[in-house]
Amino acid sequence: MSTEKRIKVALVGAGSWGLQHARVFSERPDVDFCAIFGRSEEKTRARAEAYGVRAYNDLDKLLEQEQPDLVSVCLPNQEHFATTLRIIQAGFPLLVEKPLVFDLGEADILLNEAAKRSLFFAINFNHRYARPVQMAHQAIADGRLGDISFATWRFGGEGSSDHPHANLIETQCHGFDMLEFMCGPIASVAAQMTDKTGGGYRTLVLALRFANGAVGSLVGSYDTSYAYPGTHLVEVNGDKGRILIEDTVRRYTFQATGNETGEVWQAGYFNDRDREFHRTFDKHLDAVLQAFKQGQRPPVPAEAGRRALELALAAIRSFETGQRVSTT
Repeated sequence: MSTEKRIKVALVGAGSWGLQHARVFSERPDVDFCAIFGRSEEKTRARAEAYGVRAYNDLDKLLEQEQPDLVSVCLPNQEHFATTLRIIQAGFPLLVEKPLVFDLGEADILLNEAAKRSLFFAINFNHRYARPVQMAHQAIADGRLGDISFATWRFGGEGSSDHPHANLIETQCHGFDMLEFMCGPIASVAAQMTDKTGGGYRTLVLALRFANGAVGSLVGSYDTSYAYPGTHLVEVNGDKGRILIEDTVRRYTFQATGNETGEVWQAGYFNDRDREFHRTFDKHLDAVLQAFKQGQRPPVPAEAGRRALELALAAIRSFETGQRVSTT
């Protein structure tokens, strides 16, 4: 039996995605999952009882009494800033959910306050840890695509918010992060958006130019359904081949230029870990906790959340001005 000291983790948030945080921390033998903070006393108590941890409705009390090694923050999308800042100013390392925030000034405050305290500050861009995405990233790094010429991201489902650009900021942040993860920095963006269905600019199309000269597109929507097949698609083309990622975790395909036979990966019968989208968070957490134990920077630092927000705000400026906007 390992004598390694377990990492004491507290969870802030008792909502739907917070359930995944509670699940994954409770399953890890290297984690002492100690407590959950939530605003609803009844909901928080029920979640805490389900996982055998302590319930708090006072965040300061949780931090003072539990003294966690790491705080995991999973709150409603537009309510990240104040709570995250309190945790940082109290001096606790943290993992936060995307989006980082909706305002660039707030993002800078969080990053600066964390940097002043040399805090571990990670963000959960878990799409990076899907098996097809990892395979695509490795194939690109190995030069199998050659010189990349264009890349496409499409992702759409249901969603609602009182923020006019919620889909762009809180959901398509994954697209910005993934495209730069695979293809390098985005140098400029030009945008078209529509509020045709009401409730803000729920559907958008972006034209992208990468710093390496490649071009790309990003299509995002809250006017469709996650029940549809082909909800998510990534295509990356180079002069030596093409990669397709279908529904994030469902299928990876590489095909060399001029070759009518492709290489396909999809999870086998017993491979539930790679087949299930929620397990991408488990895989990301493997990397997060390894870095945390070794005193290293997070595998996906909070700065990646700021970068995704910067790109989203550039897209909004492009739409409002009708001009292409530089992002470098």
